[in-house]
Amino acid sequence: MLILPKRHLVLENDKKTNPSALNEKAGISPPEIISSAVAKNIQKFRNSQPTSKELIDGILSGNITALSRAITLVESTNPDHLIKANEVINACLSHANKSVRIGITGVPGVGKSTFIEAFGKHLTNLGKKVAVLAVDPSSTISHGSILGDKTRMEELVKDPNAYIRPSASGETLGGVARKTRETISLCEACGFDTIIIETVGVGQSETAVHSMVDFFLLLKIAGAGDELQGIKRGIMEMADAIVINKADGDNIKKAKLAKTEFNRALHLFPAKKSGWIPTTASCSALTKEGISEVWQTIEKFLAQTKENDYFYKKRSEQNEYWMLETINEQLKLNFFNNPEIQKLLDSTKKAVQNGETSPFAAAQLLLKTYFK
Repeated sequence: MLILPKRHLVLENDKKTNPSALNEKAGISPPEIISSAVAKNIQKFRNSQPTSKELIDGILSGNITALSRAITLVESTNPDHLIKANEVINACLSHANKSVRIGITGVPGVGKSTFIEAFGKHLTNLGKKVAVLAVDPSSTISHGSILGDKTRMEELVKDPNAYIRPSASGETLGGVARKTRETISLCEACGFDTIIIETVGVGQSETAVHSMVDFFLLLKIAGAGDELQGIKRGIMEMADAIVINKADGDNIKKAKLAKTEFNRALHLFPAKKSGWIPTTASCSALTKEGISEVWQTIEKFLAQTKENDYFYKKRSEQNEYWMLETINEQLKLNFFNNPEIQKLLDSTKKAVQNGETSPFAAAQLLLKTYFK
């Protein structure tokens, strides 16, 4: 017979009378803050799928919920949603093309979101209806995106004349989302007269946004470069204006110096087809200094380009460009959704990885199979 020491018996009894603090005790269930009937109605509304006509009528009447649901439909990669999305877009096209499209880009940390909030508030105070299409980078590892731009624009998001729509860039290069061009048309049909596209901000490769906006604004910060940037063909070459942000506090002198340096850099670029001479300016999105001057610059640009017809010519060229881009995208989608390609793809990938065939020969095999 095993006799336990007294100390061990005390510990065993203590466990029964004083359970560990790590054990979870049954608490008081929280009071019901919403009735079950209301919860069911909300769930039913979210699960319901509006018809194309309901979405179209909602968008044309300025309903933000209908606009958001239509954009989600347009961005969907589900082939079943494509027909419905095209119906909505086609019905809205005749009500589009009545806005000013402004692309805003810059390196991460330049203050794009803060600038857009200050700029957007300035526009809504002038009576404008502003839609902000914020594009967030997608992770190449998890394929996820934070979509946190609304949290940075606390004031603008509460403005009844503003609408902020974050989207993930996905696998699209160039700093724009896959369906940004279609989203612009839907926002215009919903009554927004100023469309702002905030791009990913990946640097000089970010040029696709230029093909869908009227005015291209490049945000810079002091210390980001000098006139040598002028010989680096890329995103600076496309900018209609360069704005040095964060010109406040001890940074004011540095911002003025950067403005002078970029002015010199702009002289190294060839003349633009629009006849517009790019400008430089400094501002502070924090103190709102220089924000109104940025809008005045855009107004001057619009007046000049509409007078010489460049504005309308560029819009026509952009429509042609995006027609070709849509064809390329649809061909790619059809290729990878083809049943024969899906059967061959895994084995072909393994053959390439094992060095049994070259990537070019494998691609030719898949293409021949697709076009049979």
